[in-house]
Amino acid sequence: MQVSSRCPSPRLCTYTSNQRQVKHTSSDIADMRNNGNKPRLGGSGVAAQFLHNFIENDTPWVHMDIAGTAWTEEAFPTKPKGATAFGVRLLDRMVQDYFEQ
Repeated sequence: MQVSSRCPSPRLCTYTSNQRQVKHTSSDIADMRNNGNKPRLGGSGVAAQFLHNFIENDTPWVHMDIAGTAWTEEAFPTKPKGATAFGVRLLDRMVQDYFEQ
């Protein structure tokens, strides 16, 4: 995804699991929780850590947190005002780069 993100938008960051996110997914009554350990404490880091619990070995994986970027009140050169379709061009580029010959 990092290579495919060479297009102008969107920007990506690399997530590294850490003990803070592990703590936020721990639970006293279940194997793990998916929303942080306090109300409204979720977020992309907690979501990525939750998903990381299901990844086996060194399987490459991506978490795209699209909820906060789904809508814009202002037009930009790469997207009009309104629904942003965040990630669609990135996924399209990744498919072109790695799966279409």
